[in-house]
Amino acid sequence: MVVAFDEMSASSESCRPGYEILKRWLDSTPPDLLSTRRAEAELLFRRIGITFAVYGDNDGEERIIPFDIIPRIITAPEWTKLSKGLEQRVKALNAFLTDIYSKGDILRAGIVPQDLIYQNPYYRPEMAGLKLAHDIYVMIAGIDIVRVDPDTFYVLEDNARTPSGVSYMLENREVMMKLFPDLFAEHRIAPVENYPDALLATLKSVAPLSAPGDPTVALLTPGPFNSAFYEHSFLADKLGIELVEGRDLLVRDNVVYMRTTEGPKRVDVLYRRLDDDFLDPLTFRPDSILGVPGLMNAYRAGNITLSNAVGTGVADDKAVYSYMPEIVRFYLGEEPILKNVPTWRCREPDALKYVLDNLDTLVVKEVAGSGGYGMLIGPASDRKTREEFGAKLRANPDDFIAQPTLALSTSPTFVDAGIAPRHVDLRPFVLSGRDKVRIVPGGLTRVALKEGSLVVNSSQGGGTKDTWVLDA
Repeated sequence: MVVAFDEMSASSESCRPGYEILKRWLDSTPPDLLSTRRAEAELLFRRIGITFAVYGDNDGEERIIPFDIIPRIITAPEWTKLSKGLEQRVKALNAFLTDIYSKGDILRAGIVPQDLIYQNPYYRPEMAGLKLAHDIYVMIAGIDIVRVDPDTFYVLEDNARTPSGVSYMLENREVMMKLFPDLFAEHRIAPVENYPDALLATLKSVAPLSAPGDPTVALLTPGPFNSAFYEHSFLADKLGIELVEGRDLLVRDNVVYMRTTEGPKRVDVLYRRLDDDFLDPLTFRPDSILGVPGLMNAYRAGNITLSNAVGTGVADDKAVYSYMPEIVRFYLGEEPILKNVPTWRCREPDALKYVLDNLDTLVVKEVAGSGGYGMLIGPASDRKTREEFGAKLRANPDDFIAQPTLALSTSPTFVDAGIAPRHVDLRPFVLSGRDKVRIVPGGLTRVALKEGSLVVNSSQGGGTKDTWVLDA
């Protein structure tokens, strides 16, 4: 059994760099005080109204994501390496998406199989040959990172469609500052509260070339019944932009307008939190009542920027993910700074045979899956479950990839039994604009609250932590 890397404790008597002050604080803080602060944090989140819904939950209950009051700490040198790797990866993703919707050089070179792209459900032929302003497809990326030892960070997943969770990053920090001002005073922590300003600057920078000097940005939401609606309204408020639904917009002469009490107002950039399928009933699903008829015509005419661009879902595909080292080398001529998790593509016969023979030790995922659904964690499964999953693999091998069961790093967490290590991941948010790449230090740390669990998703019982990047 592999022992997980403990991010705080180097041994029973010493701790790792960056955690010294926090460890002394934890050793001197009574459990009753931590319990009180945890209750206060939950009360604050309830007052704020920061909730999420789980699709398929029969009760339809809005829930609060559990919040752990012990922060996760990342040192300045660790963050420097991470941020360089994140910038490199997102630049490669944008180059890849630009290429597959135009010349297709990487496909002709045989580095990425053509069928993996052209038969991908998230590939949008409507985007082929469409020239985007500034050649940026992914303005907002959420890159999921896991750690396995002091020096190794792996990219677990790329989220290039509509990555969520940044509202929790911002609210977590605000709550921690209210509850533990003394602990904050003892650390030099890089701020995250400038994220809305960085996001707005990024969105304005990618406005169409025909837009005025101060482009108008709006956030397009599916509406209040969406599971992430809190975040949509939160971000619109923080950015100082209008929160709109499809019915609030209209297209006239290939220009997008929003309805206002003073008449139609032109929109130059739509930060859309709506999947491709529902964006425009004239182009995609004709039964969609969430989108805007004619929106794609305005997009093709170059009169509106959609963030993220249509068709970015190809980069979320877990089989495409497995080619990211080659993608980085092809477009940037560099070695990847951040590693991929070793991955078996079940579409390849030899890989499929290996995976079927080793289901008890591997994690098997659907290539289009998300949220911790549709996956098998071999070591935590029983024989019957593995046999059923094996049948799925044989029937549709193209739909799955497999990876080794990583011993994700652990961070100290306050649970009912006291302070205990729990597995964590990290989702930093990378903003790509016309002029620069912006990365707010830290991101959203997700924590698997169940002892021994490796699944950090909120839909599967996971929680969140504040992430402290220490200034040098």
